Amino acid sequence: MASLAKKRALGTGEKPEEDHEESSDEGIEGVGDSGDDDSEDSDEEINEEITVDFEAHTISDSDSNGIKKLLKQLFLKANINLSQLTDLIIQQNHIGSVIRQADVPEDSDNDDDIDEVFGFISLLNLTERKGSECVEQIKELVLEHCEKCCPKNIAEQLDKILNDTTKPVGLLLSERFINVPPQIALPLHKQLQEEIAEAQRTNKPTGKCHFYIMISKTFKEAGKNNSTLRGGAPKKDELMFTNAEEEFFHEHAVIKFNYSVQEESDSCLAGRWSFDDVPMKPFRTVMLIPAKSISPIMEKLREYLSI
Repeated sequence: MASLAKKRALGTGEKPEEDHEESSDEGIEGVGDSGDDDSEDSDEEINEEITVDFEAHTISDSDSNGIKKLLKQLFLKANINLSQLTDLIIQQNHIGSVIRQADVPEDSDNDDDIDEVFGFISLLNLTERKGSECVEQIKELVLEHCEKCCPKNIAEQLDKILNDTTKPVGLLLSERFINVPPQIALPLHKQLQEEIAEAQRTNKPTGKCHFYIMISKTFKEAGKNNSTLRGGAPKKDELMFTNAEEEFFHEHAVIKFNYSVQEESDSCLAGRWSFDDVPMKPFRTVMLIPAKSISPIMEKLREYLSI
């Protein structure tokens, strides 16, 4: 296991709970077998918040399963070699971080808690990794949906950018469990930009990128018209981001479009949600952001996410 050269406190949030088949009434005092006296109490929803401190660590081999699980949450059933993509992210661990729980309780009965990955951030230079199966699959996925959602000239423009070896494109990946608060994104993105600058200065892989491409988990109200605007841009007032901070990247994107993943979603994390009894339809939103826009995006992140 690689040494953890980086250890930074990130903040607090609610620890995501695993799905259990057992009743949520477990551990509640005074629960009877039946009776009218208990009917009101049984109708009340029981919510328990667990406050957790998070830390950022250098990505290591032990993070493989956690990173792959989060990538699966993003790509769902798309034909992407997630094992290879995970390996590439780990191999270039001078770029990126994983989020772990800061202090795992000593009485924890789960040995996996200490290494559980709650999120990660990384940048993969698609131009440098040209020819890798997972990279070609990601490019194919993006271009295929762009051709379906956007005018022909936009699809041609994106194809040209993705295949221009003189202006590298980096895939920006920022994934986390849904209960991890957005405030955690600010130090992660700040650290990532510092690492990218250092990689460029020292001539390490994934240094210079002219564009960033992001695939974000988004959703819309089911039943609304989900058409795109001219130029391929989705109607912004209909679109909501799972990772709230990614809306700032969306504002600076020069190419942006979204596609439905309704048929691929089979879990809550994948996007089958509802808010205030309004059903939501899951999408993926692709954004191409010029590298020069990262500075104003970071300013927005500092303005809205500073604790």
